[in-house]
Parts: sequence; structure tokens; C-alpha cells
Amino acid sequence: MTTSEGFRRDIFSDFDIEDPEFNDRFYEVLDEFVDRCPVTRSNVGNGYWLINRYQDVKRAGQDWRTFSSAKGFEPNRDPERPYLMPEESDPPRHNLWRNALNPYFSPDAISAFEDSIRTEAVTLIDAFIDRGECEYIKEFSSVLPGSAMFKNLLGLPTDDVPMLIKHMDAGFYGPKEERTENLTRAFVHLGEYLGRRAKEPPRGDVVDVIAAGVEYENDEPAPWQDRVSIITDLALGGIVTATFVMSGAMSHLATHPEDRKALVNDPSLIPQAAEEFVRYFPPVVALGRSVTTDVEIGGHHFKEGDFVLLNYAAASRDPKALDSPRECNIFRERVPHSAFGVGVHRCIGAHLARLEIKVALEEFLRRIPDFNLKPGTRPEYETGILRSMKKLHLEFPAQRGA
Repeated sequence: MTTSEGFRRDIFSDFDIEDPEFNDRFYEVLDEFVDRCPVTRSNVGNGYWLINRYQDVKRAGQDWRTFSSAKGFEPNRDPERPYLMPEESDPPRHNLWRNALNPYFSPDAISAFEDSIRTEAVTLIDAFIDRGECEYIKEFSSVLPGSAMFKNLLGLPTDDVPMLIKHMDAGFYGPKEERTENLTRAFVHLGEYLGRRAKEPPRGDVVDVIAAGVEYENDEPAPWQDRVSIITDLALGGIVTATFVMSGAMSHLATHPEDRKALVNDPSLIPQAAEEFVRYFPPVVALGRSVTTDVEIGGHHFKEGDFVLLNYAAASRDPKALDSPRECNIFRERVPHSAFGVGVHRCIGAHLARLEIKVALEEFLRRIPDFNLKPGTRPEYETGILRSMKKLHLEFPAQRGA
């Protein structure tokens, strides 16, 4: 480890993932980690470590026995904070839930939602296309993923989306003393919905599976709180993941007209470009693990009880994993990344996120092929263990009657 220079704090030995400087100099910090410090230390609260390079992150993520998720993925976790399962659990319970949920998130199952997602995307674009501008986050990218998840998988009223986005956002980015309360509000709302569904005739959907639960060890039924946790985790993932990638993609295309024209002229490039956008605009920065036994990784000796963040965002920018990783290259044919996680905890909704991003790009570029950032504006971000874009003002030729 060498000493970091040019930052307000020593990012290698006294890092804070919620430092505003990390938010403002996001890629610069990630690249410093990959180039100069495979394992980073934070002294915030009880302290934690970050593993930053691709192969090290992959190794740790695949070794759930040594790097456990059962105590949560957030550093300095509030003990009153509800757990998000199956993400914050380990096998066998993790696998019991994943096996029950996986059929509803398979490529074939998700492909059946394409027409519905496309219709929603067109409806959203129709609402602003004649104005010649939009605030893309509020009017499109924060709405489409929630609508896709709620309409097609969870059966929730889409009117619930703004309220849940508000509480989930505040549960991760708001004042620390209010985060648990806000996340709990989302739990309560979704728990009430799940309770109503449990009393209704089955619809044959994933909510029926969650309400029925799974059986744990010794044929013990999963407690109700675990079932509420499952539906909350799915709702959170469905809202957060695709939103930031869509926004990052549109910001890139607004400032790189040659890439935008390439996708407009050849939409067949969009799926591969979308994968590059997933890598380059990581919605999950780093998720935590608790070390269960002494282990060496990345040249560092971790001790039992250490808390470690797997830095997915940095790992996806490791030159040893792919060529020119600091460049957003929409023509890249091979796109290794850890944006959806690695190992047994890999994101269950990855296929849905990819479909949403693909459809969002196809429909926006088809209807609005020429756009740019509105003069006097720039994207605004929030960063912690997750990363989000808060505002993105786009401007384009108004299309009356489009």
C-alpha cells in the first residue's frame, strides 16, 4: 500500500465510502484503488476493509463460507435495521429461497414481459416528447423499472412506486439517523401487501411463492418477517439497479454523439452497448461480507470478525480483467464485470435489468434520436454502497404530435 495524494483524506488507509469527495471523484478514486491499493482500510465506526481488484473480488464473492452475508452487507450496520433476504443470508437458507424464486426470473420468464415494458416506455416518452426536454430520472428512468417490476412480477399498484422510491432512497442515502426508519416504512407497506395477498386466491405468481414461504432446517417454515424481507429486497433491486444504468447510458449518449448515432443507425448494437453501460455505470458500488475465519487475499491477512466490502465498481475497471477498462466502449465485444455481483449472491434480477435497459435505449433512440444535456445543467449523483443519479436534464427537438 502506498500513500494517496491529492485527496482530502488518505483514501488508502482512512477511506469513507460516504465521503462527498468519493461521490465527486468516483472514477478517479476507483482507479487509484485498482492501480495502487488492492485492499483499502476505513476507520469509520467499527472500521471495514475494501477488496478492489477483479480476481480478488471474484474469489471472495465465490467463497461465501469465508466471506459471509448473514450479518448484512452494510458497514457499521444499525442493529435495528431489518435484513434484506436472500441477499443478507447464506446457504442453505439463501439457496432455498433462490431455488423457489429463480423460475420467475429466468430468461424465458422475463422475455414474456418485453411487450409490457415497451408499452410503458412509449407511454412515458409520450408524456414529454412534445416539450423538447425532460428530467430523465423523474420522468423515465426511476419510473420504468419500478413499473416493470410491480406490474409484471409483484402485482403492486404502480401508484406505490414514488412512495417506495422515496423511502428506499432515504433508507440508503438520507441522514443516517433516519435510514432505518425509512427502510422500515417500505418493509411495513410491502408486508401489508403480502399479508393481503396471502389471504387472496393464488394468482400463480412469485408473490404466491413468497407468501407461502419455504421450509428451513428441520421442516421449519420460514418466519413471516423473512417473507416480507424477500419481497422488499426484490422491490428494492427492481427499482435501484436498472435506474442508474439507464441514466448513465443516457448521460453518456448525450455527451458522445458519435456513439448515439451508431446506436440509432444500428439498433442491433444496443444489447452489447447495454452490457458495457452496466459495467461502466455500476449501481451497486460495494456490498459487505463478514470474515468467518482468518484468510489471506489481495496480499492482506484478514482476521475472523473483520468486515469487508467487495468493491464491484472498482473490480469492473481492473485492466487485468479487460482492455482499456477506463473507457466506455459501446463496441466492446467481451465485457467481463462484477456489476451484478459474483457467486451465489449474484443479482437474481439481472435478466430483467438487461431487458429494461435494452428496451429503454431502443425506444428513446427510436423516438428521440438527437438529444443533449440541457445547457447549464450536469448530472447529479449520490454515492455510498450504492450509486444513483439524482438529476439528468435532457434537451431535444420538440416533436409535436409525435
